[in-house]
Amino acid sequence: MQSSSAGACSSSEIDLQALVRSLWKRKWLVLSIALVTTLVAAVYAYTAKPVYEAKIFLVPPTANDIASINYGRTQDSDLEPLKVKDVYQVFLRSLDSETLHQDFFKSVYLPSLSDDAHEAEQDSLYSSYLKQLQVKLPTKDAGDRAYVVMENDSPDEALSWAKAYVDHASVMAKAEIYKDVSSESAVHARNLSQQIDSLRERSLKLRQDSMTRLREALRVAEAIGLEKPPIITGNPAVELAGSMDGQVLYMRGSKALKAEIENLERRESDDPFVTDLRRLQSKYDLYKELEVNKPDISVYRQDGVAERPDSPVKPKKALIAALGLILGLMAGVGIALVLYLLDKKHSTPRPLA
Repeated sequence: MQSSSAGACSSSEIDLQALVRSLWKRKWLVLSIALVTTLVAAVYAYTAKPVYEAKIFLVPPTANDIASINYGRTQDSDLEPLKVKDVYQVFLRSLDSETLHQDFFKSVYLPSLSDDAHEAEQDSLYSSYLKQLQVKLPTKDAGDRAYVVMENDSPDEALSWAKAYVDHASVMAKAEIYKDVSSESAVHARNLSQQIDSLRERSLKLRQDSMTRLREALRVAEAIGLEKPPIITGNPAVELAGSMDGQVLYMRGSKALKAEIENLERRESDDPFVTDLRRLQSKYDLYKELEVNKPDISVYRQDGVAERPDSPVKPKKALIAALGLILGLMAGVGIALVLYLLDKKHSTPRPLA
């Protein structure tokens, strides 16, 4: 048993030594293959189109940036002022929305492609476009800062695309904010308009009721021949009955009753006599102004300066060349190993039948 184990160990050492000798014998083959793959990798690395990366960092706006949108939004107007975080959240939703992705793809990315590139399928072009765009929204660890990364083979175009994308998001966010503010103001204005119409209608009916009562009182006064209100003596000496109303309204006299009826008939508007109408009209005018108002606001701030990228991020030439060398050595050793096994197979004597 010991001799058998020793023989197996000796055979293993002989095979390993033979393998090392075979690899050393074919060292130039291994080195040649490694050299070729390294050269191919280097040629690719130095001839491939460089890819530049432009990055823009974004943070919330200040209270002053959104102050104009809060004009008229006070507790007295029943409109709650917009907060910075609310405005910034609308911008962030727009920044990473599929609507913006598609809009930018159609309005900016597609027009920049050559005629040959346009022949490719839209799905593949859209996938390629999404690989060039990266939107990173804020996280709990990173605070409120977001950023947009745009890749392009032109450093100037990469920067302009990144700026254009952020501008598109800003326009979209502002449009949504203006729409929400306008809708809210329109609802309040419509409610106030209904209140104003209701007060005017009520005032008109009250005037008509007053005229009906006055006409009945006039008929009574004319029937009894009472033209002027009677003078009542007492202490104080003289009192006028001009304030009489209800069932003794006729005591004002036919002359006063006729004048009051004619005055009510000629009245063009009851607005000056409607309680609280002017206050409601003032609020209504404010809401109508806010409905169409689109003040200039900022929904984000740029953190730092977006600079033109000087060096490409792709391809990584040194890394590609190193990978070419490693793969070449592995391929060379593999081929040398296969040749060694073939030589060993041919050199092994066949057993006699």
